[in-house]
Amino acid sequence: MDTRQLHTLLAIVQHGSFAKAAEVVHVTPSAVSQQIQALEQELGATLFERSTRPPALTPQGVQVVEMAQDILRRVSEARSALSGDQVTGTLLLGSVRTSALGVLPRAIMKMREHYPQLRINLQVANSSSLIAEVAAGRLDAAVVAENMSIPQLIRWSPFLREPLWVIAPASMGKDAASGDAAAMLRTLPFVRFQSPVPLAGLIDTELARLQITTQDVAGMDSIASIINCVAEGMGISIVPNIALREPQAEGLLYLPFGQPQIFRQIGLIERINAVRADVIDQFHGILAETCGEHGVRRNEENKRRL
Repeated sequence: MDTRQLHTLLAIVQHGSFAKAAEVVHVTPSAVSQQIQALEQELGATLFERSTRPPALTPQGVQVVEMAQDILRRVSEARSALSGDQVTGTLLLGSVRTSALGVLPRAIMKMREHYPQLRINLQVANSSSLIAEVAAGRLDAAVVAENMSIPQLIRWSPFLREPLWVIAPASMGKDAASGDAAAMLRTLPFVRFQSPVPLAGLIDTELARLQITTQDVAGMDSIASIINCVAEGMGISIVPNIALREPQAEGLLYLPFGQPQIFRQIGLIERINAVRADVIDQFHGILAETCGEHGVRRNEENKRRL
C-alpha cells in the first residue's frame, strides 16, 4: 500500500467516478483501476460495487476510506513535524456571503500570528457550491450556515450561535418601547431580508409560525442594506445579533424576535479526518473566540449533544 493508491481512492469517492478521478490524480483511467485492484488485493477486500453507475463503496470500502483519510492526515502531520514543526502551504478556505463574514479577516490575521508560514486563500460562494468544493477536496474548509444538505463525509461544527432581533429606528422609540415585537411586525413598515439563504428561511418560518403578515415596503438581499434602510427610517426589520456591530446600527432600538427568541448558527465544514484537521481545529477556535459571547467552541458543541 502506498499513499498514491490512497489519494486515488479518495479522488474516486470525491468525484464519483474512476474517469474523473484519473483527471484529478493525473493518470489514465486504466491506471486508476490498476491501483484500486492492487489495493483490494493487498487488503483482501472489495472496495467498490462495480455493477452500479457510479461505482458505490462497499461496507469494507467505507472503512478503508476512513482509514485512508486518517493515514494521509498523519503523513501530512509527520512531514510538518520533520520540517521543524512549522505549518506551511496554503489553507483553502471558503465562505458564504453572510453578516458573519466580518469576523473572518480578524480570525485570519490571528491565524497568521500562530502560523506565519501558512497562507490562507479565501473564496466566497453560495452554500451548495462550498459544500461540493469541500467534499471534492478543492477547499480545506468553509464557513456556512446550518444546512440540512451536508453529506455524511462532511463535518459541520458551529462557531457562532446568536439571537435574532427586531430592529427599529430611534424615531420609532414610542412604538418600540411598548416591547410588543409581534405587534410592531404586524403594523409597521417592514424591510424584508430577501435572499435564498438559511437565515432568510429561518426568519420567514418563524413569522409564519407566529401567523404574522408583515407590511413590506422593501426587499433587500444583504443585512448591511437592511441596517441602512432601518437607520434611515424606512421601517423595521429582523437581523442577527452580529449585525448590531455595524456602525450604522448604532442607536437602533431592538427587541427579541420569536417566541421563544430565535437563534441562528454559523459553522465550519470540513471533510471527516481532513488532512489539515489540526489547523482547521485551531481556526475554528479562533473564529469562536472572535465571535465573543456568542462564540461556540467544539468542546461546548459536544456538551450540547450529550
